Amino acid sequence: MGDLLNGKRGLVMGVANDRSIAWGIARALAEQGAELAFSYQGEAFGRRVEPLAASVGSDFLVDVDVTDDASLDAAFAAITERWGKLDFLVHAIAFSNKDELTGRFVNTSRENFKHSLEISCYSLIEVARRAHPLMVPGSSIITLTYGGSNRVTPFYNVMGVAKAALESTVRYLANDLGTDGIRVNAISPGPMKTLAGAAIGGARKTYRHTEANSPLRSNATLEAIGGTAVWLTSDWGGSTTGEIVMVDGGYHVLGMPQSENL
Repeated sequence: MGDLLNGKRGLVMGVANDRSIAWGIARALAEQGAELAFSYQGEAFGRRVEPLAASVGSDFLVDVDVTDDASLDAAFAAITERWGKLDFLVHAIAFSNKDELTGRFVNTSRENFKHSLEISCYSLIEVARRAHPLMVPGSSIITLTYGGSNRVTPFYNVMGVAKAALESTVRYLANDLGTDGIRVNAISPGPMKTLAGAAIGGARKTYRHTEANSPLRSNATLEAIGGTAVWLTSDWGGSTTGEIVMVDGGYHVLGMPQSENL
């Protein structure tokens, strides 16, 4: 146990199971002394999240549908009533229809495009707006993105567009909230073996390809991503905002595969 985050309280949104990136972050934050609240959507996810929350000493869970204003208002009202402040917020929420994460991008439907952008990008604005009054100078907001935002990745399709919008949102929020001392950043891991990642066509091939070709010859780990979140959330990240922090074994620097894989 460390003490970088002693006395800090934060909300983690997006834990699905013990392989979730959000869980890797939550575990690392708790190990540094943070007190955590967790959001979930619906009873099924609530049953998964409750024992994980308990394992890091948390009994504070709120049911949140980020597409519903009343649900968001109720969640942040509960945080206000119980804590009265929020030192950090982890936004690890994204969604697209699985059927549109295969095949051709040109076949993206209007309905799924709007739904994907609303949940994967606009929800960050919604939660930031509600978290803002609870935050003081030195507070931090973190979201999760992926390199498919700016380079074409097979079958990532509309999620690439949504993540590009999310990264732009990070920059605008960083500028907007910076005058109040609130930092906003994104972590961009490489491919991960998560429930969300498995929905993307060719996920296993993508994972193996990046592992074989990244400069470190490895994909990101939950521990590495969690450690990055600790830095961004703690006072050590006090001068970092508006950044997309790459945690992908260096894969993002490549122009083509390693010579042995050409």
